[in-house]
Amino acid sequence: MKKKKRILVLVHETLVPPENLDGVTDAQIAEFRTELDVITKLRECGHEVQPLGIGDSLGELRTMIRDWKPQICFNLLEEFGGVVTYDQHVVAYLELLRQQYTGCNPCGMMLSRNKVLSKQILTYHRIPTPLFAVFKRGSAIRIPARLRYPLFVKSATEDASLGISQASVVDDATKLRERIAFIHEHTNSDALVEEYIEGRELYVAILGNERIRTLPPWEFIFGELKDGRVAIATRKAKWDHAYQERHNITSRAAEDLPEGLAEKLDRLARRIYRALHMSGYARVDFRVRADGTPFVLEANANPNLEKDEDFAWAAAHAGVDYAALLERVIALGCAYRAEWRQD
Repeated sequence: MKKKKRILVLVHETLVPPENLDGVTDAQIAEFRTELDVITKLRECGHEVQPLGIGDSLGELRTMIRDWKPQICFNLLEEFGGVVTYDQHVVAYLELLRQQYTGCNPCGMMLSRNKVLSKQILTYHRIPTPLFAVFKRGSAIRIPARLRYPLFVKSATEDASLGISQASVVDDATKLRERIAFIHEHTNSDALVEEYIEGRELYVAILGNERIRTLPPWEFIFGELKDGRVAIATRKAKWDHAYQERHNITSRAAEDLPEGLAEKLDRLARRIYRALHMSGYARVDFRVRADGTPFVLEANANPNLEKDEDFAWAAAHAGVDYAALLERVIALGCAYRAEWRQD
């Protein structure tokens, strides 16, 4: 029987689930569904669980660790102080406090969260990724001749498909300039422009520190593509359930893959995980052309752990139920050899 633990669950300050859901609407629950699923399941598994909402201060976190002495912090943060890339600093702070935590280490989070840097690293390791260019805020837009249309324009830092819509795929210089300006203005970030890869979108979930386990490839199904729409995972396609139902958008275990592709994705996912110094768990996103050629889009540290989402579904498909998945995430956090544990 597994030893029960004191677990401090770190969530954004607006996403702390209420203890009683009476009168709470489905739309409201959807906002904190991941947090609710994780906390509820951990309690069902017998752990002593305390959620902690974090905004732009770490004082209460330090106090909770000092007074409550959690055995591990279950990290569900996706930002700190409103900045997506700052969640890595919370994890670094936990390491300074010599506190165990779940998910990716600070170095892996920094490298994978920085889409430009991660693509530069993957290119160095000769891992296939779409040709790209970066357009910095406040600088003149000069389009490199090496880029070939159609192009895909997104934020260089934001995640969860923020700023991504059908207009993100452009086929001429005028639309490209307009979309770059849109990203600069609406996401307050640099714009990352990469060649659009037509094909299937596949995800490979990974668990592990030094020893890595991959889960079966999972596929995002784009459903009905009418009126010249392109197959991209827009914000609506990923997170709007009504929109998903209306357009038959779903995800499932990848079927009818070309011979050898699953093995190739497995090898690439492992190489990427190690190249970006990741730990805990992650999801690597691929585009695969009709001829079976894969391209890495990005690696996501600490992906969504909601019970009814891709990562948990892929785990269930591999015979790992939700409770076992969370226990595995905790075990990996306890086993991670941070610098302070090298003494």
